[in-house]
Amino acid sequence: MTISLIPLSADHHIEALQQVYRATPGYWQLYNLPSSPAGQAERDLRTASEDTGRTLMGIVRPNVPGDPSAGAEMIGVVDFRLHWPAEGTAYLGMIMVAEAVQRQGIATSAWDLLHPWLRDAAGITTVRAGIEQFNPKALKFLESLGFAMTGESERVKVGIKFVRLIYIEKALAQGKEQTDG
Repeated sequence: MTISLIPLSADHHIEALQQVYRATPGYWQLYNLPSSPAGQAERDLRTASEDTGRTLMGIVRPNVPGDPSAGAEMIGVVDFRLHWPAEGTAYLGMIMVAEAVQRQGIATSAWDLLHPWLRDAAGITTVRAGIEQFNPKALKFLESLGFAMTGESERVKVGIKFVRLIYIEKALAQGKEQTDG
């Protein structure tokens, strides 16, 4: 499946992002929520616009392959922040794909589009992510891309409860991706 990544903004993409959130009930159930909270997309897009270096990219697929005039459908989102928590590091907040199209290589394709840009255009040498301890699917997926556990973890407050994040990283070599983790 052919996909593209597009930068998202609160001015144009609130409803499309909220639809992606509605299409991923399993993610929200990890947080004991029946579905995505109302207004979550608007909050995320507004917060991202206020965080230096933070970007939300929509994962889109063409409605009619080969016909750009037919438009595209947003089927996922990538959330990342450049040069955070340190210069040369990107923090990957999430790669989320609508449940109806999961396990079709879409998240891997999104990573394949993103990481060369991070390395070559943004000057990123390391990508870091914090995975919720109760999300083993996300951990396995990122490990399949070459991310490795750092041995670090942290408890963070999410809503009214605390969640343990397990940190993983991947080094990006200039000109090519490092495959040894």
